Amino acid sequence: MNNHDKPHHGLKSKTIKSVIRNKINSWLDTIKDEPLRDACRKEAIVTGGCIASMLLGEDVNDFDVYFRTKGTVLAVAKYYVAEFKKGRAEQGGVPVEIYPEEITDSDGKPRIRIVVKSAGVAGNEQRQDYQYFENGNDHDAGEYVREAFDPLADVKKLADGVADDAPKFTPAFLSSNAISLRGKVQLILRFYGEPDDIHANYDFAHCMNFWESGTSSLTLRQEALEALLSRVLVYKGSKYPLCSVIRSRKFIERGWRINAGQYLKMAMQISRLDMTDHATLEEQLTGVDVAYFAEVIEKIKAKDPEKVDAAYLTEIIDRMF
Repeated sequence: MNNHDKPHHGLKSKTIKSVIRNKINSWLDTIKDEPLRDACRKEAIVTGGCIASMLLGEDVNDFDVYFRTKGTVLAVAKYYVAEFKKGRAEQGGVPVEIYPEEITDSDGKPRIRIVVKSAGVAGNEQRQDYQYFENGNDHDAGEYVREAFDPLADVKKLADGVADDAPKFTPAFLSSNAISLRGKVQLILRFYGEPDDIHANYDFAHCMNFWESGTSSLTLRQEALEALLSRVLVYKGSKYPLCSVIRSRKFIERGWRINAGQYLKMAMQISRLDMTDHATLEEQLTGVDVAYFAEVIEKIKAKDPEKVDAAYLTEIIDRMF
């Protein structure tokens, strides 16, 4: 039986609030830096696929945590880069040059990213099952859910205030955009701000409910609930329309529907982009398994820009895929 064929028993909002609050409190308790812990407690915003999954009674992949200010994002990045390095040293790992830095985004907004200068992925176990922006690879959910979130067991424990018995919240995987912790908490570096600022970078309406740590309040948007009830993808516009087209495949495989008008909205946004520019293409694949397209991007980088056109891109993509 596929996931979308199973009977669903969605959680009530009160239970969802309890689950998230206890999950976040379990994570916060592991932060040894008290000022950072206090800042995270005041600023943390949980949004995205986890709330949608709980409302539908489905398995949760990650609890995506955002922050309100750039200062807190930078402090979080510094803290967990140091924790990651310490963990590698204790395991006798090969030292890797890794550090957070502040850069300016293509729209002129400053942001934080993690730079990794090594031959491989920055993962203690060299696993890439933690992906940014709710785009994990499809894989057997059993072990994953047992670690993170069992709708029939762990949710009840979290809702009742029982301590989260997931693995300690140590960094398992670092990407330029996010820090994935054991216990399936994902700290997002790529975006920060108020919920509306964060959702300006989102694509589909059903992911735009959110929980705020400072007030422990859960906001359920009517449009998001309507999309969830009907399992219809409603495209709200995004800085990454190419990513949204690719992401839509994942939802369709899970039984969601999308009408032609939503694809037209994505296509109109994509038409404004220069997809022959490798920097634009790489940025547009934010939220997709970029490693899947890495060879395409590398080929474009190595080619004379004047010779990179639609015909060349088509040839490279067909060859790689």
